[in-house]
Order: sequence, then C-alpha cells, then structure tokens
Amino acid sequence: MNPQKTYSIDEAQEKLEFYCSYQERCHKEVVEKLKDMRMIPEAIDVIVVYLIQNNFLNEERFAKAFVRGKFRIKKWGKYKLTLELKKKNISKIIINLALLEIQEAEYLETFHALAEKKAETLKMSNLTVKKKKLADYLLYRGWESHLVYDKVNALIN
Repeated sequence: MNPQKTYSIDEAQEKLEFYCSYQERCHKEVVEKLKDMRMIPEAIDVIVVYLIQNNFLNEERFAKAFVRGKFRIKKWGKYKLTLELKKKNISKIIINLALLEIQEAEYLETFHALAEKKAETLKMSNLTVKKKKLADYLLYRGWESHLVYDKVNALIN
C-alpha cells in the first residue's frame, strides 16, 4: 500500500470488501487496516457498519472459523484459543459459542495423540526433565493444566 495515497470512502469500502471476502476478519483487524489506510474515525465507523450490514464482517463467524482452524491445524487447546480471541477483542459470549465448535471427543483424542507423539520424541533419561519438557510443550499450546499433568504422569514414570 502506498503510504501517501488517500482513499475515498467508496474506494476504501471496496478494498475492505475484498479484504473481508478473502478471509474471515474480526472488527479489530478491519479497523487497523482502515487506520493504516489513513481513514478518519468517522469514515472508519461508516465502513465498518456497511461491512457488518452486508455480512462481510461477522465476529461470531470469524471466531468459529478461527477456533476450527487453529485447533485442527495448530492443535491449540481451549486456553490458548480463548487467549488469542481475547487479544482480538472478541466478547466472552462469542468465544464460548466458538469453543462449542470443538467436539469433546475430538478435543481429547487430539490432546492424547499430541501428547503421545511429543513424548516419543523426548529422548532424555532424566524423568523429571522429560516430564517438565512435555508439560511445558502442552501448556504452551494452551491445553488445560489438569489434562496436561494427568497425561504427563501417565506417560512418563
């Protein structure tokens, strides 16, 4: 983007329609994009309202897609998913709705497979260090601590 270029509301609106059509976006990302385009606050409000009314922008749809993608591809746990959505200013109600996209059975199956796969790669003889490395790995990925510690103790003894 040319930092000197200025956009009319119609031009900016058209750019943002494409931006939102390409991939689900949250309000925060759209507002930041408009600020980068050097739009004034009144124009930002007009464009965001237009995008919402024309279904280009939908926080619930964004949150559900985000949760499904990060869980299936990056194998993130619910804690990290919640944290990342909060960073994007998504409301607690929408976060809870989005987390319902993950079936409990699939969630636990993914967790166990991830933990077992990582445990196999840890080749140290000191069990305490091995347990810590596995726990740190799973906690970093946002899995709940009660699941992590139960699994670490079951796998490494």
